[in-house]
Amino acid sequence: MSAYAANSPKLLTMTNSEKPIRGIIFDYGGTLDTRGDHWSHIIEQGWRRAGLDIATPTFRHCYVYAERELARVRHILPCDDFHALMLKKIRLELQELERLELIEHKDIEPAAVTAAAYCNDYARACIDEVKPALADLAGRFPLVLVSNFYGNVDEVVRTFGIRQYFRGIIESAVVGVRKPDARIFRLGTVALGLEPDEVLVVGDSLRKDIMPARSIGCATAWIKGKGWTPDEDAATDPALIPSVTALPQLLASV
Repeated sequence: MSAYAANSPKLLTMTNSEKPIRGIIFDYGGTLDTRGDHWSHIIEQGWRRAGLDIATPTFRHCYVYAERELARVRHILPCDDFHALMLKKIRLELQELERLELIEHKDIEPAAVTAAAYCNDYARACIDEVKPALADLAGRFPLVLVSNFYGNVDEVVRTFGIRQYFRGIIESAVVGVRKPDARIFRLGTVALGLEPDEVLVVGDSLRKDIMPARSIGCATAWIKGKGWTPDEDAATDPALIPSVTALPQLLASV
């Protein structure tokens, strides 16, 4: 038995509750589609694939610009799949790069197409890895998705072939509550029809997923990858598990 499996009762059950896990809340972005890595790292790899030799601080400036623009204006539509989302997002990033006079206008679309295709293929490969685990868990527990997203996560998970595993979706752009506000996880427990101390929350962010979920009494499992900041990379927590694919074994006796 692995060390993770041996420690699973401590990791997956809150110390103030003897209740077993009866349902699971999954984060989406970074948890199911990147093996725990912050999406900025994947998009930067897409820029490199498109031939953009841009310093990381400049890339990060453009990344943040696009995130703020997407929050300000509804560029993403509910019918957009992940590829469409990435194409729109990366175009915005490259338009800011053009404003900085680091790319010519004529080069924006070819670079965006290449980078978006890379990101979409990366996400699909990660989703394909976790599908068997989701299928296994969905056969034993009700699952709900709780995500900070752009209003189209339902279409994204349908396109990637995993929507059927989730009883419901709680999305920030729809419900008007964003992580790390713990109320979004409370909405997830309500969707499951369970009390927080009967629910396991699985996420990639210690600050946005693990800590707020734990604050309302949920058990937690942290999929840690490469974070946005050095502090995130240095952080540790008892809820750390190696991957989503490890969950069926960790929960085998629950």
